[in-house]
Amino acid sequence: MITVSVVSHGQGEMASRLVKRLLGFSDVSRIVITCNIPETLHICDDARVVRINNPSPKGFGANHNAAFRHCATDFFCVLNPDIELPRNPFPLLTSVMQSYPADIAAPVVFAPAGTVEDSVRHFPTIGSLFLKAMGGPDGRYIITLGQPPLEPDWVAGMFILFHAKAYKQLQGFDESYFLYYEDVDIGRRAHRLGLKIVCCPEVSVIHHAQRASRLSIRHMRWHLASMIRYLGKLA
Repeated sequence: MITVSVVSHGQGEMASRLVKRLLGFSDVSRIVITCNIPETLHICDDARVVRINNPSPKGFGANHNAAFRHCATDFFCVLNPDIELPRNPFPLLTSVMQSYPADIAAPVVFAPAGTVEDSVRHFPTIGSLFLKAMGGPDGRYIITLGQPPLEPDWVAGMFILFHAKAYKQLQGFDESYFLYYEDVDIGRRAHRLGLKIVCCPEVSVIHHAQRASRLSIRHMRWHLASMIRYLGKLA
């Protein structure tokens, strides 16, 4: 069974729609929905839903770590509210995790236009980030839908499924990152602990991306600060 953590930042309509969709999956036994800012959510009364209302905004990692305290299942899923689930992704993902075996798994993520997003990547370095800034490759893996599972360096935090014991072993996300690079960091720490990450191209979801860091100076600052923090940890 699976505990799903969803954090809403004023995305009430999307979050409510996602929770309703998740409640239709028999393998989801708990949904922790965190309102990071005050908002109205239209969610049906269901014993599987736990709502957390933050008195002040927390970072990505802190929110999901708090949600994990409500996890009493074998699997823990970190899921963005702007993810659309055309089909139940969990049966195949958990099956791959058990048969592979793997500790962390993710699907292929599509944009609404049908293009594959850059949710599965190699670890960034100063050199690779410089090349990316100059218009070079962005470090993504080239994935074909339906190909066998692959073992990437890291997968994006919009959808990550953990064995709960692996999340506990990792002590969750590093809360010193407020936003961005938490997923890169937890991927690197997972590899250091010998934990296996897989991407399952037979499973796909749709991401209605906000791309806030490209539009907001505040988000750009968070992005740059997290990148510097991550690179500093490599030194």
